[in-house]
Amino acid sequence: MEDPILVEVTRGERVESCHRGAFVVCDAQGNMRACAGDAEQAVFPRSAVKALQALPLVETGAADAYGFGPAELALAQASHGGEPAHVALARAMLERCGLTEAALLCGPQWPSHEESMLHLAASGGVPSPLHNNCSGKHAGMLAVAVGCGFDPAGYVEPDHPVQRLVREALERVTDVAHIEGRSGIDGCSLPTYSVPLRALARGFARFGTGAGLSPERAAAAQALFAAATEYPWYVAGTGRFCTLAMQALGGRALVKAGAEGVFCATLPETGLGIALKVDDGATRASEAVIAEILARLVPECAASFDPWRPRQLVNRRLIPTGQVRVIEEAFAGLS
Repeated sequence: MEDPILVEVTRGERVESCHRGAFVVCDAQGNMRACAGDAEQAVFPRSAVKALQALPLVETGAADAYGFGPAELALAQASHGGEPAHVALARAMLERCGLTEAALLCGPQWPSHEESMLHLAASGGVPSPLHNNCSGKHAGMLAVAVGCGFDPAGYVEPDHPVQRLVREALERVTDVAHIEGRSGIDGCSLPTYSVPLRALARGFARFGTGAGLSPERAAAAQALFAAATEYPWYVAGTGRFCTLAMQALGGRALVKAGAEGVFCATLPETGLGIALKVDDGATRASEAVIAEILARLVPECAASFDPWRPRQLVNRRLIPTGQVRVIEEAFAGLS
């Protein structure tokens, strides 16, 4: 099944490029509110499932043991821009566990936040693993290792006790086996598993509502949801879509991007979960799709998504050149 065109890019009055993809909006039982493309296609959700990966941090008691509050829990599910406060909080999380950045196995990365990157370079600094957009997630996993008495060495390996806890949480929330034959290595060196879009959407509906989860897991999910929506800046950063979307929605939704054109989200008030994948991995398209879905599901906040509906394109002289816009018919089920 070929996915439909969800987004087109214009130059002047002509379509210059287009992006195919698929999305699912469903409840915790898997009943679909809307769908486009192949709902059963398995995709690597990448960083879009960081909230689910952070469940063991709360469930094991490690977060409480090390005094992690909402800001730390938000950073533990973040793809942050490497801004100074992101780096400082990740360092503080490690220090509370008796560790240093040397324990991080996510690899060094220049900040994606341009001002922070330029300041680091101008000061003669070099990127460290703390600047990696996943350093908060890794600090959280190291907290689980130390708090549970596991050897933190090799905590990124699939057979490490921490990753077994993470995999179990992912499997139970999505109801999909996460096995070696469906796995890969993520950009930050952690395992990533391909999961059908409908299962991801259903899993996020369950995460947001607690439906089908044990009381302990539902409470952990609620704590992570509350942290992300209270401190959305720590989940992404200045000018980033996830931060702006959660701020605009005023606590109604957790929204998280993943690499290669993926988004997942949960809206507890409506009981819905969202999962989408743009086939060619384009961020410009995935942001347009999730903005359209959120604007239609939460119409009272729709105006906040106007910058992406459509997104106006300009050249380096700020002359308008075209638009990134969705194909309206693909979203008719959300009207």
